[in-house]
Amino acid sequence: MKVFNFSSRHLGFTLIELMIVVAIMAVLATAAMPLRELAVKREKEQELRIALRQIRNAIDAYKQAVDDGHVEKKADESGYPPTLEDLVIGVPDIKSAEPKNIYFLRRLPRDPMFEDLDVAGIEETPAADMWGKRSYESSAENPREGDDVFDVYSRSEAIGTNGVEYYKW
Repeated sequence: MKVFNFSSRHLGFTLIELMIVVAIMAVLATAAMPLRELAVKREKEQELRIALRQIRNAIDAYKQAVDDGHVEKKADESGYPPTLEDLVIGVPDIKSAEPKNIYFLRRLPRDPMFEDLDVAGIEETPAADMWGKRSYESSAENPREGDDVFDVYSRSEAIGTNGVEYYKW
């Protein structure tokens, strides 16, 4: 029968072995950080795409409701919503026999790129104030606010993974 004699030098890792393991873990963690940052950026970009699509579809639905005669339009108006909040709070349906509102959005999405801007009080900023707004009378190259909301865009000047600034999406 063989008896094992465990001496103290065989019972653990040496300092050199531990240092090598720590160094390997540090290299792996350093390599993983840029991948994590890229994944977070892509997730925020997806949120931006979805938010822009929701708001733009709601603006188009509002314009269609005006064209169909469900929403009152004055002679000097373009037919686009005066504010983004109107898409959420609703507008009266003038074709309905009983008073009711037409709603185009349940809630106004927040701009996920807004936190990249250097703005104080981000949490208290209303979602409508996060977006850049383009009126019907302004050009796409030089968007300006006006009497209506024809389009929205992110106010972030950061560049997306596709090489295009977010405010041009």
